[in-house]
Formats: sequence, structure tokens, C-alpha cells
Amino acid sequence: MSQTSYGPGVEKYIEAAKKQIALREKILARVKKHKFDTLAVHGLYTVEEALDLNQGSIIEPLYMATSQAYRDSAELEAALSYLIPTWCYTRIANPTTYYLEWMLALLEGYAAGADTSCVVTASGMSAIASAVDPFLVEQKGGPAKINLVSSIQVYGGTFQQFSVRKQQERGIDVRWVRHPHDLEEWKAAIDEGTRLLYVEAPSNPQQAFCDVKALADLAHAHEIPLIFDATCATPALLRPIAHGADIVVHSLSKTATSSGMAIGGALISRKPVVTRVKNDSPLFKESFAEYVKFLPYRDNGPAASPFNALMALNDLRTLRSKMDLFSRNTQTVAEFLEKHPKVYQVDYLGLPSYHLHALAERYLKLVDSDDGKGNEVNRYGHLMSFRIDGPPENARRVFDAFKLIFRATDLGRVKSVATIPAVSTHLQQGEEARRAADVPPQLIRLCVGAEDPADIIADLDQALKTL
Repeated sequence: MSQTSYGPGVEKYIEAAKKQIALREKILARVKKHKFDTLAVHGLYTVEEALDLNQGSIIEPLYMATSQAYRDSAELEAALSYLIPTWCYTRIANPTTYYLEWMLALLEGYAAGADTSCVVTASGMSAIASAVDPFLVEQKGGPAKINLVSSIQVYGGTFQQFSVRKQQERGIDVRWVRHPHDLEEWKAAIDEGTRLLYVEAPSNPQQAFCDVKALADLAHAHEIPLIFDATCATPALLRPIAHGADIVVHSLSKTATSSGMAIGGALISRKPVVTRVKNDSPLFKESFAEYVKFLPYRDNGPAASPFNALMALNDLRTLRSKMDLFSRNTQTVAEFLEKHPKVYQVDYLGLPSYHLHALAERYLKLVDSDDGKGNEVNRYGHLMSFRIDGPPENARRVFDAFKLIFRATDLGRVKSVATIPAVSTHLQQGEEARRAADVPPQLIRLCVGAEDPADIIADLDQALKTL
């Protein structure tokens, strides 16, 4: 909209908005000096905002209203023209959701050497679609067939979204990398039609990993972005943007909201992202998450519930200490299972015997920790898998015998949860794709919670004794 087309009174709101934005930038500069735990507790919600706008509430308010009212037609026009900060309608934005977005942008951007922006979605799957789809558009003069290159060792829902929704329904070529730690496999799959690289690390359930910086450098050499699913690591253990990734996605339903009381997703982008895709909006490259929020997100409507956003905010406040505890518990359980005669393989990046341990050791570190020598301490998260000797029926027998560990497709909980991916999260992939992704029917995925690990070990031991 050109300036001459504004209605009467719009300029007044624009001038007021400039002051509001300047104040927020000043607050942001102050907040960025805080340590990780302080960011997780406060985000961008300040004492000033609490006193001036929210009756002194020390916790971010929950805005359940569907829409925002305006003082007059001039403010309405300014807001809907994106000339002033607004939330307008909860399908598009919401004050409570904003608090979560600011917090996540700060956490993912912590010590990353890059500015970040964030959009929160209704689920992790909608975050993935929101991150990937804008790059998968046909362009005049471009290659006849576009493609994306992805690790095949991804969550089952991600595999379905790429193989069915993208490849089968839209004709987009999906090229699967079987060993994401092998840079040569990625190189061989990229050509002029490649629009992005996609990786999940640590992967669910196999514990695949990659050289984050090398993969980002490879993507950028071809003028394409690296999109990174860091759900299982969380910003407490890994911030891919600090190593060159362009976009990070999370299923907030998992480890970030360990209480298990909220569904949500998040897309965090660096400013700017690397891409050769042309787009009329300057935000597309300069602040991709904001582009998604203002345009595709607005039109497609994958909005997060404000209530779920508040639940996620509260769970994130103690993220670093929880990831420390969960990781230490999982390490103890993994070491027990590694020695058990009925278990033929344990997949956990924290085990020195695991083939990707040395690679993961370079990247997975508890933020702001200290080993006494000024180095951050390695922590490897609370997702692991173990494989039972014998036929698939043995894995089912052990699984069915759990008395303390919950049987569910969920993960990332404060309570320990297990599943058999071949008959649950990765069932729809089919046997051939599961074999390619290294998800055999003997594999049990275990996400260790905050219980005393001795009790989890006792439950595993009694279940394994049924064989």
C-alpha cells in the first residue's frame, strides 16, 4: 500500500508504532545480554510490560480472545496493512503466542552470532510444512523438476509428509540420504533442481547424527538452505543456527514441553537465510519466519492455541536443568542395557561404543555448563533405542511387560515412555522404507524421564527376564 492511499488518521498510529518498536528494540538489546536460563525464564516479557500493560502480572497473561478490537478505522487500516504491530486475529497472531515466539527466537539464537525470528505453529508437522513448502514452488526459467534432499532417518510423520504429501501428491522429487553423517551421500544427491537440505539430529528413533557445520557449508555452496529438526536436542544441547543452519524446526509437543500437556511446533530462522528461490517479499530471505507468519501462515491457518503456548512457555523455563537431568538418567540406563545379554544393540549417542559418538561429542553440549576447565559438558538427550535379541515377538514380549514405563507413541516426557516404532510411529513407512531407515521390528524406542534411573532399570530388567 502506498502512503498516499492511507485513510485519515493512519499516520498517527504509525508514529506511535515507531516509538513502540524502538522501545522493543532497546529491550531486546538489553535482554540479549542475559544468560540462557534467564532467557528461558523471562523471554522478552519485562517488569515494565507487566506493570504498564498487564496489571503487574509476573507471568505472561493468557489471551484467549479470538480477536483484537481497534479504536477507529484508521487503526484498523494501519494494523491490517502491517504498518503497526498488531495481533488482529488469533489465526494470524496472539499476544501469548508472541511471548513464546520471542522466547524461542532468543533461545535458538543464544550465542549463535546471528539474529533470529520465530513463528509458532499448531504442531511439529505444521512447522515442518511451513518451513519446507515456501521453497518448493515452480519458477519461470527454473529446472523442470524440483527436489528436496532429506535424511531418511527422520520421524515417521516427516517421512510421510515428504514421500506422500510432497512426492506422490505434488510430484516433487524427494531424494533420501541413508547415512546423514556421510557428506558424500548428500553431495551426490544435490543438483540444480535441489531447493533445500533437511536433516533431523539426533534422529527419532535411530540416533542418527551429522556434521552440522559441514552440511550447512555444503548447502550454502549450492545456494540452498539447511533445515534442521532439533526436537530431541532442544536449544539446551544444540543450536544449529550457531553452526550455520538456516532454519530450525521443533515439535514443541515433545521434549520442550516435557509435561505432555501441550501440542505445538516452532520454526526459527536466521536472518537472512540462504536461498536462490525468488520471492516478491523481502522478508522471504531477510526474516523467513516472519515471512511465514505474515503470509503463508496467515493464509493456511496452522495457528497454535494460546493456551498451549502458555503451557509451552512454562515448560521451557527450566529447560536446561531438565535436559541435564534427563540426559544423565538416559546415560545410566543406556549403560545398563549395553551390558544386557538379551540386548544386541543400544543406539545412544552418549555411549563411547556408538559409531556416531565422536561426531555428536563435538556438537551436543549443555549450554552454559562448565567442566571445571572452562569447557561445556557433553549431554546427549533423553531419547535412545535398544534392540532385542531374537525374533520381533521378543521385543513385543519385553515391551508388554513394562510396569513403570508407559507404552505410548509420545516422547520427551518427564515420565519414561516407550514404543515399538515399526508398529507405531513408522508403521506407515512400509517395510522397505523402514529397512532403509534402520528401524527393525526388534527395536524399542525409550525416552527416559526424570524418575530415579534405578527404578527404570529395575523395570527394564524384570521385562527382559520374561525372555
